[in-house]
Amino acid sequence: MSTEYAPIPAPAHTKHTGAQPGMRGRQVKRKRRRLSVEPIYWFFLLPTLILITLVITVPAIVGFFFGFTNYIGVGDWDFIGLANYKTLFADPAIRQSYFFTLGFSLVTVIIVNIISFLLAVGLTAKIKFKVTLRAVFVLPMVISGIIIAYVFNFLFSTTLPNIGQALGISWLEQSILSDPNWAWLAVVIVTAWQSMPTMLLIYIAGLLSIPTDVYEAAAIDGASKWQQMMRITLPLVFGYVVINIVIGFKNYLNSYDIIVGLTGGGPGTATRSVALTIITGFFGGDYAYQMANATIFFILAIALAVLQLSLTRGRNAI
Repeated sequence: MSTEYAPIPAPAHTKHTGAQPGMRGRQVKRKRRRLSVEPIYWFFLLPTLILITLVITVPAIVGFFFGFTNYIGVGDWDFIGLANYKTLFADPAIRQSYFFTLGFSLVTVIIVNIISFLLAVGLTAKIKFKVTLRAVFVLPMVISGIIIAYVFNFLFSTTLPNIGQALGISWLEQSILSDPNWAWLAVVIVTAWQSMPTMLLIYIAGLLSIPTDVYEAAAIDGASKWQQMMRITLPLVFGYVVINIVIGFKNYLNSYDIIVGLTGGGPGTATRSVALTIITGFFGGDYAYQMANATIFFILAIALAVLQLSLTRGRNAI
């Protein structure tokens, strides 16, 4: 009896249909859609770019060019090369303005950061009326710098000397604003008083971001308040310290309104900052000369900012 086996059919080859190319086409379209920018983004971005270009970039380029001329702000001008820059480095008034600006900025940023940090620690502790106290300490931030300068000008030139005369305190009878050796201290005090709230808020935000469990665990391990401050608080808020130092130093380099209202750059040129020197020169017929000064000041500010960031690289992440 013979058994017949049905022949095994050969495997059919899968036919490629038009679905796979269609899927690929849809994937490409999706990728293009992801890479493309929605028109609404350009609607918000382009006006800002145009405004920054017209108000900041173009004037900066034009001013940089005029730094190589003898332009006084009006009329004709001639190209004089690096003459303005050579004169700048030999000008004692310019050197004095840079010396004052850098020294004032360094002292102020140190004082403001120390006081702001200590106040932030106190205002985040378990004390009564801390919300009210925070509001009180933030008030100077909403007042114009020129108004603050005029108020302190009256206090330093009139109120304090009168108090000194009434109490017989000789060193208080003379206004600090009229002393070339100490007028800078008045500028530091007023600038610190006006800028402290901004740094205070940043430090408060940093301290509130630290989990309370960390302090509880440290207290259980026997760490004192000082050890918790040095080994927990400071390392965890170091990023906020960097932010305050960089922003504060940049703002102090550009100090203008408080100096104008408080001392006017005097007595003499003892408290004349670089910004005040540049702006005064613009209106005094030294346009090209001060544009060269502004270019050097810009390069110096960028270099200092890069130096600050490089010194704290790897430790400034928040």
